[in-house]
Amino acid sequence: MTTLISHPLPLLALGVALGPRVIPPRLLLAGLLFTLLPDADVLAFKFGIPYADAFGHRGFSHSLLFAGICGALAALGCRLLGCGPLKAFLWIGLATASHSLLDAATDGGLGVAWLWPWSEQRFFLPWRPIEVSPFVNGFFSQRGLQVLASEARWVWLPCLALALFGLAWRHLSGRRQQAF
Repeated sequence: MTTLISHPLPLLALGVALGPRVIPPRLLLAGLLFTLLPDADVLAFKFGIPYADAFGHRGFSHSLLFAGICGALAALGCRLLGCGPLKAFLWIGLATASHSLLDAATDGGLGVAWLWPWSEQRFFLPWRPIEVSPFVNGFFSQRGLQVLASEARWVWLPCLALALFGLAWRHLSGRRQQAF
């Protein structure tokens, strides 16, 4: 898995790039929380559910169906998020699905069950540059630092570039509109 530090960053970068007129602050904040939600499945370990089980880690909560359900719930609560139902559905669905996309780019684990419940097959992306994170007990170790360095290279820096590009684009677009 990718660390909980990195999961919200792609969505945050996209939200910053698009700006608050497109992504209202409450929607952005909700999206950041939904990027973390799929990893609630680690509680399955406490109940003796094995990793490879459909309800284990990277199982149903990492599926596209789960992302769609989260998006549908957001659409129902769109007024609380300060936007319309379609935007809430798309943003929260994307937020939730982004979690499994990052996990599928890691070099370890069993992959993600994108097609659950139609298939329990686990998938990875063809290119897997992100080092898989150790669980909490191994996070503060040399291995944990290697993982953070990997995430900095493959997640944090591209997200920073996206956010800065979006900010610059919006700033320059605003100046061009004022000139006319």
